[in-house]
Amino acid sequence: MSGPIQRSIEQKLLATFQPARLEVVNESDMHKGPPGRESHFKVVIVSAAFDGLNAVKRHRAINKSLGAELDAGLHALSIHAWTLAQWEERGGLIPDSPLCGG
Repeated sequence: MSGPIQRSIEQKLLATFQPARLEVVNESDMHKGPPGRESHFKVVIVSAAFDGLNAVKRHRAINKSLGAELDAGLHALSIHAWTLAQWEERGGLIPDSPLCGG
């Protein structure tokens, strides 16, 4: 079940990038802190909007669209942003997130 921050992230990314694939994963429980919080997210997004943009520009565009969430205290955002061709080259594989060391 997603919380309000996760839903906001999903809605903004859907509206901004019209992705072919979007996955927003709350990874907060992989880190220290009370259960049920929304502080760490992994975003997997595949969009034609990323054609011609390098990884830095893609990340900047995503961070810009999520400015309110970042300003409100979103602690960590792991971004995996690909074009349709890159997604197909990967075979649709999503990288696992490392376990938190602290």
